[in-house]
Amino acid sequence: MAQSYASLSGENAIETASLARRIVDLAEDKQAHEIAMLDIRTQSTIADYFVICSGDNDRQLRAIVDHIDEEVHREYGMNPRIEGSSDTGWIVIDYADVVVHVFSAAQRDYYRLERLWSKVPPVVVVQ
Repeated sequence: MAQSYASLSGENAIETASLARRIVDLAEDKQAHEIAMLDIRTQSTIADYFVICSGDNDRQLRAIVDHIDEEVHREYGMNPRIEGSSDTGWIVIDYADVVVHVFSAAQRDYYRLERLWSKVPPVVVVQ
């Protein structure tokens, strides 16, 4: 059975997979690259999905994060916990069962999250 969230407005529940796929689309809107959606349900209890993407500079990282935050709030009424900043090169947007990692190229190469989670095949990959 798919995990779901009740929106803050109390209307429809949304499936976490649908939310994760929507976040992939929103990252694409801001020209994020190397977007990967990983289904980590079989390997972890911390979340159902990771969405991982990269941006070219501080400004683009902030634009990606702001766009995802604003649109998910507008569409689903959800307010995430956001950690990190564009100047550190790694920002985490936490929607509980969907966690978004927005990286600079250097930080993504350094932390290699996809390698750490290599036992889970990606659900979506956008170059």
